[in-house]
Amino acid sequence: MNKKIALVNHGCAKNLVDSELMLGLLAEKGYEITLDDNDADAVIVNTCSFIHDAEQESVQSILQMVNDGKKVIVTGCLPQKHKNELKEAIPEVCAMIGTSDLKEIVSVVEQVLNKQNDEYVAKISEKPEYIYPENVKRQQITMGASSYIKVADGCNYHCGYCIIPQLRGAYHSRTIEHVVEEANELVAKGVTEIVLIAQDTTSYGIDIYGKPSLAKLLEELNKIEGLGWIRIMYAYPSQMNDELIHAIATLDKVVKYIDIPLQHYDKEILEAMRRPAFDYDILIKKLRDKIPGVAIRTAFIVGYPGETDEQFNRLYEFVKRARFDRMGVFEYSREKNTTSYAMEHQVPKKLKHKRYKELMALQQQISYEINQTYIGKTLPCIVEGITDDGVVIMRSQHDAPEIDGLVYAKCSRPVVPGDIENVLIDNADEYDLFGVIPD
Repeated sequence: MNKKIALVNHGCAKNLVDSELMLGLLAEKGYEITLDDNDADAVIVNTCSFIHDAEQESVQSILQMVNDGKKVIVTGCLPQKHKNELKEAIPEVCAMIGTSDLKEIVSVVEQVLNKQNDEYVAKISEKPEYIYPENVKRQQITMGASSYIKVADGCNYHCGYCIIPQLRGAYHSRTIEHVVEEANELVAKGVTEIVLIAQDTTSYGIDIYGKPSLAKLLEELNKIEGLGWIRIMYAYPSQMNDELIHAIATLDKVVKYIDIPLQHYDKEILEAMRRPAFDYDILIKKLRDKIPGVAIRTAFIVGYPGETDEQFNRLYEFVKRARFDRMGVFEYSREKNTTSYAMEHQVPKKLKHKRYKELMALQQQISYEINQTYIGKTLPCIVEGITDDGVVIMRSQHDAPEIDGLVYAKCSRPVVPGDIENVLIDNADEYDLFGVIPD
């Protein structure tokens, strides 16, 4: 009888791909994959360690599985960052695997399931170097209209608040051929939209082709028959070159949507963050001029050490001017082993939260006003699913899966998840649109 392995995934879409790769390795060896941990011989908890809140969420899952009497294997960022402390805090954990050691999952599971004693297993590289395992077929946890493709991993930037380069190692791109091959396989399975992800997608190809090559990758992906949309996430501001902007503007399958986390606006704060410090007003204007109808998503950090009221107000006024279509705001999280951890003038928690609320309230109003402009327009939207009472759940080109808004449409004929249908928008709130699919 096949052994059953369950998985609990935490963190970003990049982590989800890692989870699916591990499950693919296990499925290849005959293990049965289940998402019901009650029915499993062992449970893999793939963890996130980007900020403190994410760590707490991962730890809670581990403790829950341990309390349920499961054999728990902890993988990903948390063991990479805290391997000794984690084992000390939760000694019941059977095994841990680091960020660049996921290929060890089969041997680790075998040791955990076959051992007769409580021997602990650890496969954690001291210096992580993530190389994508091209020979592994992902065992996808969910198959829907969209699927993520990881085009690279690791990061060569060293932002002042970020631990990722220490957890993932240097930037490593996959080849264009491998990415296109995976995209073809996903389309053959019924996927309509592929979402390109990496720590920074715009650095794609520099390490293997000697220059940024995301535009070239987009050109090749755009040729795939049956593919509906191509979406790019996690762009880096200084890498938005003319070639890439032109590709987004002219390739018909590339959605007119850019996710470009700017993190702040004030020059001194950006320099303290070790981020590109140039005039973002000019960049936003250029993107909108060169890509008609583009929707821009960004993210900001408030309460970075040393942030004054004046510097926050500069950010606030920039957001008011820029009128981003989508925006996330994060309160600065103080992480050990980052340059910002030891910085003076840490901003009090209450003040961070106050600034967060002010910026989000502003964006909520902007988002509402932008969404009102869609009323009366017809938008192509991808079908995600259908509610019990027949409302079709969809997304426009301007909405990325899981993080942006939805379109709720009435329809009097059958539709299929993954199909792209035109929707006449007749109502809107701060985040979602409502409409009708014409007969």
